[in-house]
Amino acid sequence: MRCREFFRHASAGLLAAPAILAPGRARAMEPVDVELALAVDVSRSMSAEEQELQFRGYAAAFRDPRLTDGIARGAIGAIAVCFFTWSDWNVQELLVPWTRIDGAASGGRFAAAIDAAPRRAHLYTSISAAIDFAASLFGQGYEGTRQVVDISGDGVNNSGRPLAEARAEALEKGIALNGLAVLDRTPPPPQFADLMPPLDDYYRDEVIGGTGAFLMVAEGFPAFEGAVRRKIIREIASNPPPGPLVERAYA
Repeated sequence: MRCREFFRHASAGLLAAPAILAPGRARAMEPVDVELALAVDVSRSMSAEEQELQFRGYAAAFRDPRLTDGIARGAIGAIAVCFFTWSDWNVQELLVPWTRIDGAASGGRFAAAIDAAPRRAHLYTSISAAIDFAASLFGQGYEGTRQVVDISGDGVNNSGRPLAEARAEALEKGIALNGLAVLDRTPPPPQFADLMPPLDDYYRDEVIGGTGAFLMVAEGFPAFEGAVRRKIIREIASNPPPGPLVERAYA
C-alpha cells in the first residue's frame, strides 16, 4: 500500500494485519513523511564564494534544532533527503544520496556529508534537466506522503529541453516543485538587461508548481542561509497551513 494512502485507510479502519514477507521477496520501501530532493545550482553565474554560501546554508539548516523539531512533529517523525548539484542539460551530480533524517544525530551526519562534498562549477543553467533528474530519484528505498523538489538558483533556463515540458511531467507525477531564487544584486550586462525577466517572477510563474508549492526569495547571497532554513522547515511541516506563495528573506 502506498504511504500516501496509509492515513486515509487507517482512519477508515481498512487496514489489515501486515503480511509476512516470504524469503526472497523485496522488502517494502520505508515510509517517511516527505521525500525531499535538494537541487543546487552550480552554473557559471555562481562564484566560488556564492557556491560555498549555498552549501554552508544547507548544512546549517540540517544542524538547526528548529528543523529537527519540525521533523519530529510529523506523523512518522522522519523524512528522506538527498542533495544534488545541477548546471548544463547533462550535468547533475548526486553528492549526498537518500538519507533518513529523524533527529539531531542524523541531521548532523547529513550536514557533514554536505560539508565534505566536492565543489565543482559548470557552465549553463538547465532547470528542466534538474527537474527531470530529481523526478528520477524518487521511490529509491523510501516512500513519502509527499514528494518535493527544492530548486535553488540565480538564473533562468538556458540549456536542455523546454522548462514547461519538464515541469508539466513532474506535476503529472504528483511531485511538488518549490523554488529558492537568489537575487544577485550585480546588474546584468546592458545588452541583456531588457531580455532577462525578474528572477523572482520567473521562478514564481515558470518553475514552482504542485500542491502547496511556494517560492522563497533570498535577497542576495548573504540572505541564503536564513532563506534555506525557513524554506525547508516549511517543506517538512506535517499538514502545513496555507502560507504565502512568495516569501522573502533578507540578510
